[in-house]
Amino acid sequence: MRDVPATMSDRLIVGLDVPTIAAARDMIARLDGVVSFFKVGLWLLFAPGAEALIDRDLIGRGKRVFLDAKMYDIGETVRRGVQRATERGVSIVTVHGDDEILRAAADGRGDSVVTKVFAISVLTSLDTEGLRGMGYAVDAGTLIRARARAAVACGCDGLIASARDVPNALRTEAGSDDLLIATPGIRPAGASVDDHKRPATPAEAIQGGADYLVVARPVVAAADPLAAALGIIREMEAA
Repeated sequence: MRDVPATMSDRLIVGLDVPTIAAARDMIARLDGVVSFFKVGLWLLFAPGAEALIDRDLIGRGKRVFLDAKMYDIGETVRRGVQRATERGVSIVTVHGDDEILRAAADGRGDSVVTKVFAISVLTSLDTEGLRGMGYAVDAGTLIRARARAAVACGCDGLIASARDVPNALRTEAGSDDLLIATPGIRPAGASVDDHKRPATPAEAIQGGADYLVVARPVVAAADPLAAALGIIREMEAA
């Protein structure tokens, strides 16, 4: 059985894609009691005060952290980076790259039962045309399936993939029912897809087997972020 929270609200990860640490703290407070899992990525990682936000405002107050670092470097550097994230109690950390990088990340996580390593498949802002422009000879679906297999073979816990890629089908392809899958590019029906080429609704993601939904702008840019989050959770529950 995959290690997935029992309640849908705990499976919603809100991306703190806001311009300042102060804005992030305000968003955490506005969503308190409803959202317990937050993504910290490049919007905030280099902002003054990011360390305190992660350690004090999130982990220190019982929130879970998805550290979207997308580590891509030589194996030893990635190993050490994942070790540091594990020591801090981060729940999910993302890595990107070849088998050596993925194996190093899994090694850096060690036997932690808190920290999970998620491999990036293909960004939801990319499609086959974009990949070919980067030099890939295969289409997006072929590459995503290959990276799902690699994630399992290298000891990663999960995969970041679009709901359009059908999480249940990716588990079958990878030969592991235990593979956790988090889906970005989530947009409620009728909402702007922004820069995502492979978006999906919350219902489509859950019906396809997604374990976690990663949502930023539809919540943090909403006039009422709490109402937006509750609406997404209701759609997840209905699905």
